[in-house]
Amino acid sequence: MTPLPEALKTLGWPYTAAHLDDLVALATKRRWSPTQLLEHLVEQEQQARARRSLHRRLAHSRIGRFTPIADFDWAWPTQIDRGAIDAALQLDFLATHRNLVLVAAQGLGKTMIAQNIAHQAVLAGHHVLFITAAQLLLDLGSQESARTLAQRLRHYLQPALLLIDEIGYLSYDARAADLLFQVVSRRYERKSLVLTTNLAFSNWPSIFPNATTVTALIDRVVHYADVIAIEGDSYRRRVAEATRKSTRDTPGR
Repeated sequence: MTPLPEALKTLGWPYTAAHLDDLVALATKRRWSPTQLLEHLVEQEQQARARRSLHRRLAHSRIGRFTPIADFDWAWPTQIDRGAIDAALQLDFLATHRNLVLVAAQGLGKTMIAQNIAHQAVLAGHHVLFITAAQLLLDLGSQESARTLAQRLRHYLQPALLLIDEIGYLSYDARAADLLFQVVSRRYERKSLVLTTNLAFSNWPSIFPNATTVTALIDRVVHYADVIAIEGDSYRRRVAEATRKSTRDTPGR
C-alpha cells in the first residue's frame, strides 16, 4: 500500500503530505470531528496553493527589485497627478482594458511607478509581464520564421497586463516599429498595456525613423489610454549630487 504522504502528494495535497504529523497532532489536541479536520485541511491547502500561485506569477512577471511606492517622494516632481497614479495602483484601468502611459524624463520614477503597478496586479491574481522595449523588440526581431514570430506575438498577448519600459531611449528601424505595432494592435481593447517613455508622442517618429506605422501606433496607444506626464529634475541626479556633497564635507577627505 502506498504510504499516506505519497498518496496525498499524488492527489495534489502537498501541504498536507508535508505537515501530516503536525496536522494529526493538532486535530487530536483540539478533538476535532472528521468534518472539522477536513475543513482545516482544505483551508490550509487553499492557502498553500494561493502562495505557490503568487510566487509563480511574481517569478514570471520579471518585475525585478523595485522601490515601494510608499518611498516615492511626491514633493520632488514639479508636476505629477498623484490621484491618477493612485487610481492606476488600484488597477481601475484593467477592468476596462485601458492602457496607461507614463511620460517623464529620466530619473523621475516612471519605471518605479510601473513596477509598483505590476506588483499590485500580481497580488490581485493577474498574470503580468514586465519587459523593456529593447528586450521585446530584440526578441521579436530575432525570430527567423513567420511561425515562430506568430508564437512570440501570442506570448505577448497572453498576460492580463503587459508593461513595456523605456520606449524612446534607443532608436529602431521600421521593422521594429511594425513589430511593436503588432503587439499593441493585438492587445487593443482586449488587454491592458502600461508604457513608459521619456518622449512626448510628437517625438516618437525620432524613435522609429522612416517607419510608416508610427502614426497608427500612437493612435492605437492613446485612443484608449490614460496618459500621465511627470515633470521635474532627475531624482537620481539629486541623490548623486547630495552624495558627492556629503563626501566632500566629510572630515579627512
